[in-house]
Amino acid sequence: MTSSKSLRLYYWPTPNGWKISIMLEELGVPYEVIPIDIGKGAQFDPEFLKISPNNKMPALVDPDGPGGEPISVFESGAILMYLGRKFGKFYPTDERARVEVEQWLMWQMGGFGPMLGQNHHFAKYAPEKIPYAIDRYRNETHRLYGVLNKQLATRDYVAGDYSIADMAIVGWATLWEGQGIDLAEFPHVAAWLDRMRARPAVTRGLALARDQRRDVATDEEAKKVLFGQRAR
Repeated sequence: MTSSKSLRLYYWPTPNGWKISIMLEELGVPYEVIPIDIGKGAQFDPEFLKISPNNKMPALVDPDGPGGEPISVFESGAILMYLGRKFGKFYPTDERARVEVEQWLMWQMGGFGPMLGQNHHFAKYAPEKIPYAIDRYRNETHRLYGVLNKQLATRDYVAGDYSIADMAIVGWATLWEGQGIDLAEFPHVAAWLDRMRARPAVTRGLALARDQRRDVATDEEAKKVLFGQRAR
């Protein structure tokens, strides 16, 4: 159910989009989904660029922002932190605990996301298979899974208690097979994924509009939009 006060999520079913759909499902607050079909260039629409000037989704509009005035937020990590502060959940207020969450959120935003994305791009989508690039990003992906596995060896969730850091990481980690990862090498990551998928809100967040995902490898027009930065 949506209302005039519902949060508006500009979304497409990708690992970055899933971060926010999971968070909203965990919060149990009303929200409206505005699809941004990135394969068709919806991210370049002038109205969307007013909200997300970097032409990337997800983005969020909160009609009841600070001081009761609307606010728009782009960048998935910033959205998670905003929602965590607004609703007081999954983002601790104790400074030490907050730093623990934030450093793993930044780890995902700066590494476990960009590097995995490059891995997937050069292995699957690049018109020319460049062995150096494939090896470079595949090896970095493997290293990052090792970092995550070590962190999860002594705790159930990445930063201790379940938090926005877990929400940020899980969508990328669910795609381990396509990233060339053998999850048997990372048993603590595998156990964490099982714990995450056992959460109903995570299941719902990952399922949101998932039937709209397409195989970009066989969609030449989508590749031109996504990889050529060509607007509609």
